[in-house]
Amino acid sequence: MTEETNVTNTATEAPLTTIARIGEHEGKTITLRGWLYNLRESGKLLFPIFRDGSGTIQGIVPKAAVAPEVFERIKGLTQESSVIVTGKVRADHRAPGGYELDVENVEVVQRVPEDTPFPISLKEHGTDFLMEHRHLWIRTPRQSAILRIRAEIIKAARDFLDDNGFILTDPPILTPAACEGTSTLFPVEYFGDEAYLTQSGQLYIESTALALGKVYSFGPTFRAEKSKTRRHLTEFWMVEPEWAYAGLDDLMGLAEQFISFIVGRVLTRRAADLKVLGRDVAKLQSIQAPFPRLSYDEAAQMLNDAHAKGLLEHPFEYGNDFGSPDETYISSQFDRPVMVHRYPAAVKAFYMEPDPENSKYALCVDVLAPEGYGEIIGGSQRISSYELLKQRIEDHQLPLEAFQWYLDLRRYGSVPHSGFGMGIERAVAWICGLEHVRETIPFARTLNRIYP
Repeated sequence: MTEETNVTNTATEAPLTTIARIGEHEGKTITLRGWLYNLRESGKLLFPIFRDGSGTIQGIVPKAAVAPEVFERIKGLTQESSVIVTGKVRADHRAPGGYELDVENVEVVQRVPEDTPFPISLKEHGTDFLMEHRHLWIRTPRQSAILRIRAEIIKAARDFLDDNGFILTDPPILTPAACEGTSTLFPVEYFGDEAYLTQSGQLYIESTALALGKVYSFGPTFRAEKSKTRRHLTEFWMVEPEWAYAGLDDLMGLAEQFISFIVGRVLTRRAADLKVLGRDVAKLQSIQAPFPRLSYDEAAQMLNDAHAKGLLEHPFEYGNDFGSPDETYISSQFDRPVMVHRYPAAVKAFYMEPDPENSKYALCVDVLAPEGYGEIIGGSQRISSYELLKQRIEDHQLPLEAFQWYLDLRRYGSVPHSGFGMGIERAVAWICGLEHVRETIPFARTLNRIYP
């Protein structure tokens, strides 16, 4: 059984606020609605720490300053009990957020019983245990800070694109064909036919770009990759702008402005959350356009020079795509993202426009984040020729009938157009300085985890 009180019977008329806005009420009595994160006791003093979703704050409760029943009520609180707290805001430079709360009263909404305590205590827990209890782990200050930063990154991405004339259009999640490759698809039964969970919204927003000029999509994407690396999820979210009458150079300029804007917004609005994570903000402050640009050939030469100097264990085999160690080394040479462009067409997707100066290369770009976080943006100029696109579809042994609608875009008013995709989780991992991408989304889907 749980212990509850009626939350409407508040004994105070103190204004309701949040911990994030507590500084606006210095010296005043306020009300918070939240949960008990931790409780320390020292003689006749109690030090409850409360959280409310916007942050945490420490309360001070001297036994002589409150009614006996209030002191005992607070003293008997258990971790994650839900409470309504009244108290006076006091500035204290020693406090993590710069303020503490002189508690006057606490109403208990629901008290967690001692015989079923909150399973995530302040001690260390293993990763498997925490992922099994992810629905509760997200309540901790670190995980909550990550999710607030994630929300800020998403808002910044949408604000940038909205303010620069891109129109949000929504592609389907169920598709009849592959975008990136047939080996990484999740098939689903669709009324007797086979369909797939989308790998990308790109092909569909190419059509809306030719209708509206500048568009973007934002939504979940799925890759059935049997990968156990710290960079991969099977379900992740992507923001994908697509731009009619834009070439590769236009796209690279857009990408560096886009990333710079997002990082700047997080630095401005989520400084407190970055501090919770212990993030070195100096490394983020250097993220400003322009970004260094390397051709694939220059990057390959850089890797082989590093191998010759004993800095890399294996030489790079020209013509391959870059692996994680390659991307890590290349990005480690710069203090901001580096843009690697014009990869060999043979290692890239079927829809990429060949370089008119040398058709061996594709007009594409990968943006590699610093500090070893790898590719956060991948994009290209798209093939505009009907004949060439049809040939590429056949060369990749893709079902031509599934792409007739896509070929129509080249039949009727085809123009040069370009776009990229940015995985939200990779961007969150980099900006937050996380070891593993599984912390970047409320409920990660990985090779071995679909619960909770």
